[in-house]
Amino acid sequence: MKITNIFKNIVLSGAFIFSTLNLHGTILFSNSCDEVCFDRPLNPICPAREEGYLKVSEKHTLFYAVYGNPKGVPVIVLHGGPGAGCSDSLAQAFDLNRWNVIMFDQRGAMRSEPFCCMEENSPDHSISDIESLRKHLGIEKWMVVGGSWGSSLALLYGQEHSEQCIGFILRGVWLVREQDYLHLIYGMGKIFPEAYEPVVNHIPEEERHDLLSAYYRRVCDPDPNIHMPAARAFMRFDFICSTHLPNSEYVEKIMQNDKLVLGVAKAFFHFAKHNFFLEPNRIISRMQRISHLPAIIINGRWDAICPSEMAYSVHKNWSNSKLWIVSQGGHTANEQGIAAALSAATDIFADEINE
Repeated sequence: MKITNIFKNIVLSGAFIFSTLNLHGTILFSNSCDEVCFDRPLNPICPAREEGYLKVSEKHTLFYAVYGNPKGVPVIVLHGGPGAGCSDSLAQAFDLNRWNVIMFDQRGAMRSEPFCCMEENSPDHSISDIESLRKHLGIEKWMVVGGSWGSSLALLYGQEHSEQCIGFILRGVWLVREQDYLHLIYGMGKIFPEAYEPVVNHIPEEERHDLLSAYYRRVCDPDPNIHMPAARAFMRFDFICSTHLPNSEYVEKIMQNDKLVLGVAKAFFHFAKHNFFLEPNRIISRMQRISHLPAIIINGRWDAICPSEMAYSVHKNWSNSKLWIVSQGGHTANEQGIAAALSAATDIFADEINE
C-alpha cells in the first residue's frame, strides 16, 4: 500500500484534520483532542458479498462476512460485547466502493459455533483468530476498526501484530481494567438509578454484596429458566445506558433478540469473573508498540458505558492519534453523531491510502 498525498488539510463538517507523512510513508496526525459535531448523510446498509466459516480449533468455528470492493482498502471490523456478533450495519461506516470490509463473530458469538461456548475463549484466543482470518483471506496488512469491547480487542491485537496494521479507528474506547468492567455492574447505576433498580432486585438480598458473582452463576446456568431472566435483567439496563437520549424503541427492539441478549450477558460475566484473562493495565502499558501508527479515536461526550476518560488516556499515550469527542454522542454506534464521525474517519483514511 502507498500513501497518495504528501501533505493534506481536510475539513469535514466542522472537524479539522491535519496530517503529513514521515519518510517511511506512515500517516502522521497532529496530536489533538477536539469536540466535534458531524452532520453528514450516512452510507446505505448493504448485504455481504461473501459469507463463510473458518475452523480455528477442534472446538470453535467462526462465521465471517466480507463487504464492498475486493480491491479496496482491507479493514477488519471487531464487534463489541463481548458476544454481540457482527452485522451488516457495522459496514455502514464505510464507502464500500473504496473499502474491503471484513468482520466476524468472535468465539461463542451469534453465528459462530458452538454458540455461547466459553471454553477456549479469551482475548488471546481472539487475537489468534484475527490472524488466522487475515491469512485465510490472503491479506497482507489491514486497517483495524473496533467499538467498545471491539476497541479493546483492536488495541490488544495491534500490540501483538503491529506489522500487519495500517492504522486504527476506535469508538467508545474500553481499557478492560478491573474498574472498567466493575463500572458496568456498579458505577452506571449511579447515573441511571431507575434502570439499575431491577438489576439489583433480580438478585436475593443476601447475594447483593457481590453482583458480579451472582449474575455470573445465573447467566452461566444451563437452565434457560435461570439464565434468560438474569440476562434480560442486566442487558435491558445496559441497553438503556447505551444511548445519549432515551430511546425506548431501540431498547425494546434489541431486547427481542434472545440470542444477542444471552450471548452478550454470558460472555461479559464469564470474562469479568476471570478478569478478562488479562494482566492489569495491559493495554496502556503496551501503547509504545503501536504509537507510531495513525489512529482516530471517537468517543461520545455522554458515553455512560465507556466514559471519555479511557479514550483520553489512550490518546495521551498515542503520539500519532486524534481524539474526537462527539458533543451529542452516547455509546452506541447507531446514534447519528457517532455514526457520522465514524464515516468521516473512514473517508479520511481512504483518502490517505492508495489502493
